[in-house]
Amino acid sequence: MNKSKLKAKIKKYVSESNSVSFKTVELSEQEIINASILLGKTLKSGNKIMICGNGGSASDSSHLAAEFTNQFSDNISRHGLAAISLSSDSTFITAHSNDFSFETVFSRQIESLGKENDVLLGITTSGKSKNILKALEQANSMNIKTILLTGNNTILNKLASITINIQSENTQYIQESMLQIEHLLISFVEEIICKS
Repeated sequence: MNKSKLKAKIKKYVSESNSVSFKTVELSEQEIINASILLGKTLKSGNKIMICGNGGSASDSSHLAAEFTNQFSDNISRHGLAAISLSSDSTFITAHSNDFSFETVFSRQIESLGKENDVLLGITTSGKSKNILKALEQANSMNIKTILLTGNNTILNKLASITINIQSENTQYIQESMLQIEHLLISFVEEIICKS
């Protein structure tokens, strides 16, 4: 493949990915704002955020939890914020999957660690993850608010308090848009925590 073809592919890919992000923000702007407000209020009240996902979404889960507990923006000074990635405890996940089921690796942690008025943020590119379904159901049974960040048109939407649907069926573009939205969420939460 020659350089001109590679350059054309780069431009096409970036253009298509950006198009998904712009379309998602256009259609889900209010949901992103509502999710940020819910997360900010939850943390200000002394409650915590639990985040979960599989594969690339597990990495996003750990990344976002680290941004909350550490810091995202360079131009502010703040205390640590209570967030935990349910995807990060490999000992629990392998033990529970081996002894019981992978479908309940997140719901069991929510049962153990979750408290009323916490927030669960579930991340699933496909929108079909059975362990995210179980996590949402467990959270709802405990009066834990739920935010779902997912691909377009999934059966899980009705289970979440707030759903942000990425406007694509393409896994890579969904994941790239998710990261932008996750960064928007933490940026807005820091503003809510530090400037109110």
